[in-house]
Amino acid sequence: MSKVFYKSAEDIEQLRKSADVLSQLLGEIAKVIKPGVKTISLDKLAYEYIHDNGGTPAFLNYQGFPYSLCISVNDQIVHGFPSDYEIKDGDLVSVDGGVNLNGFISDSAYTFGVGEISEEAQLLLDVTKESLYKGVEQAVAGKRVGDISSAVQEYVSKFGFGIVRELVGHGVGYHLHEKPEVPNYGKRGAGPKLEEGLVICIEPMINAGRAGVRFWDDGWTVSTVDGKLSAHFEQMVAIRKGEPDVLLTFEHVEKVLGKK
Repeated sequence: MSKVFYKSAEDIEQLRKSADVLSQLLGEIAKVIKPGVKTISLDKLAYEYIHDNGGTPAFLNYQGFPYSLCISVNDQIVHGFPSDYEIKDGDLVSVDGGVNLNGFISDSAYTFGVGEISEEAQLLLDVTKESLYKGVEQAVAGKRVGDISSAVQEYVSKFGFGIVRELVGHGVGYHLHEKPEVPNYGKRGAGPKLEEGLVICIEPMINAGRAGVRFWDDGWTVSTVDGKLSAHFEQMVAIRKGEPDVLLTFEHVEKVLGKK
């Protein structure tokens, strides 16, 4: 959508409910993701869980996308298709999904390290997730999109990882993708002003190697240009004065994974 939509306080609470279904879904996925599991089974779980909780998958049939989840493995950055691929020990598996609950749309992504992963893979996960939190800290009224973008870029750059530029965060709520775009690189003080009522998705997509991407012939899947690993984390934030209002939590995932 080319329009910026500002949400009322009531609408933000409805979005929080949608985001809660999605955050709990990610927790359910955390319980079952392991070596030998086919990624298509995660998609089936998501479809059923979302419907059982009164929603519909926001991704399914969006611009023709044929699944409830994007599942991107290892060098795939985003928009990977669930399939008969059996997850292996050491894989990085990015799970990106959305929920439409009574017309209010949530969107989030979490990258799972399955089994014993390499030190490089663990560092990539840690840096990508922390860069998300650095960006979220800047998501308050009166700042600008560039403050979020630069916070992500400055943190990631310390580690020499590649920051994907072709794909960005975005507004969300009434539609899956709204204005403004929220890049993971930029200058402090630049870009659209953040105002109360705006709800955005901040989603660093970080490559272990070069920043370049390769678009697949399926029209959706995007992978790293050099075949190295990629990670992706995404949270929804409502813009308020003073501090960010994070609508979607990772606590359900991290409770299962023993990180809290």
